[in-house]
Amino acid sequence: MPNKKMKIIPARRHIGSKPVPFEEDIPKLRVAAYCRVSTEYEEQNSSYQTQVSHYTNYILNHDGWDLVNVYADDGISGTNTKKREQFNQMIEDCMAGKIDLIITKSISRFARNTLDCLHYIRQLKEKNIAVYFEKENIKTTDAKGEVLLTIMASLAQQESQSLSQNVKLGLQYRYQQGKVMVNHNWFLGYTKDEEGHLIVDPEQAKIVKRIYYEYLEGYSYKQIARRLTTDGIPNGAGNTKWGDSNIASILKNEKYIGDALLQKSYTIDFLTKKRIRNQGIMPQYYIKDDHEAIIPKDLFRRVQEERKRCRAGIKVPCGKTRHYNNRTCFSLKVFCGRCGDIYHRVAYNYSDENGQVVKWLCMTGHDHDLVTCHGRAISERQLKEVCLRAFNKIIEPNKTFQAKLQNNIRHAINQVNEEQATKLDRELDRLQILLINQTPHSKDYDKISDEFNRIQQQRDELQLTLDRQNEVVQKNINLQNFIDINSKQLNEFDEHLVRQLIKKITIQETYCEVEFQNGGLQYLVLIGVKS
Repeated sequence: MPNKKMKIIPARRHIGSKPVPFEEDIPKLRVAAYCRVSTEYEEQNSSYQTQVSHYTNYILNHDGWDLVNVYADDGISGTNTKKREQFNQMIEDCMAGKIDLIITKSISRFARNTLDCLHYIRQLKEKNIAVYFEKENIKTTDAKGEVLLTIMASLAQQESQSLSQNVKLGLQYRYQQGKVMVNHNWFLGYTKDEEGHLIVDPEQAKIVKRIYYEYLEGYSYKQIARRLTTDGIPNGAGNTKWGDSNIASILKNEKYIGDALLQKSYTIDFLTKKRIRNQGIMPQYYIKDDHEAIIPKDLFRRVQEERKRCRAGIKVPCGKTRHYNNRTCFSLKVFCGRCGDIYHRVAYNYSDENGQVVKWLCMTGHDHDLVTCHGRAISERQLKEVCLRAFNKIIEPNKTFQAKLQNNIRHAINQVNEEQATKLDRELDRLQILLINQTPHSKDYDKISDEFNRIQQQRDELQLTLDRQNEVVQKNINLQNFIDINSKQLNEFDEHLVRQLIKKITIQETYCEVEFQNGGLQYLVLIGVKS
């Protein structure tokens, strides 16, 4: 049997993922550093500038090392790598073969998320790229590196979770103290004084009021946004281009009535920082009269009711719910006298001597899934004439109509029950004191909380009644003011008057019924319309 011979081929030194062919040709190690500062607390120990300077000098003064770059993220959280641009750039450069070694201060500087930390360490190890953590004295290419790394990264994650919990408790304490935090730089209508309190910006407040009043006059989010954009008016961010979302957020923000609802959302995961809307999972804190109001409370509540009504739509006798954008002053105001459905606007391509022909048609009459309604069509020009004649009719001396207006106002005022509202407010104040002195989610706390919510619902329902009664008064006053101001007959159609004063136009075969915004106590003006 032949004698076996064994020849040992020694392992070659590697730089990154590349073997070195000859000892004398070994290139310098390409070294990068990563540092990060995210909070003021961390800056007390090692500032952003100090870390960058330290690693630059440290690598340049080391024999056999070449400085690739010092990657540094300033003011970025370590719990997630998605927003760390420099970190991600460093990983890309590693994958491109530009780096052999990464130096960083500690595991918590590299990542506080265990899964992220291990993922990137293993990804780099596949390329034979080491990471050295100075504080822990761990080099990831060592045998013991990954075991120690897993333990240390897990501890770093727990530290981050603890810090997150402390922040939550701090915010909770601020909420309980009624301290309102608002970024006034993006908040239309307000600025801050030297002491940090919200104060009204008079010019911006005019824009906020305009938005509220235009919405109640029947303009949609899109229409209001388009009008503001056309007028070149800047929004809270300083942009002159408005969107639907800008209008919606302003119309539902309770801060415009001087109040503040705290903890509208909360963080469900300290790693992803994902926040969701608080729908009763966490306690909320409502601060009344925190700052000067721009919008009266009754106007704000009327807007919320109108928003709710628009979302719900109008249920018509055929059983369908109609959702319709208020594109014109007649939208959601014109109804069919036969079937009760709303009319919609149709523009025809052909023209006559008056220009484009625009007609309003019963929606049931043009819905193929239902029995066709034969309600008459009416042109937009005729609708304008109907409204103009209706306005002129109530301007005429009319003792019956004047008496009805005054009676409507007296009737609404007599229905107001402020005493009952005060009684409920006192009960809510008593329960509020009991809640403050209880531990959350205890047996007594839950019992008091249920009682508080029950009384609050009663108070909200009563407030809705009061607001509607006040609205009746205001609508009748608006109508009275219109009559007092206009002693002469109107000659031109006014879209603004239709939005403000007319509630409903019902199309019959030979005439139209015009109902004014006087709180539902109808006064109908019958206007004949030729076919």
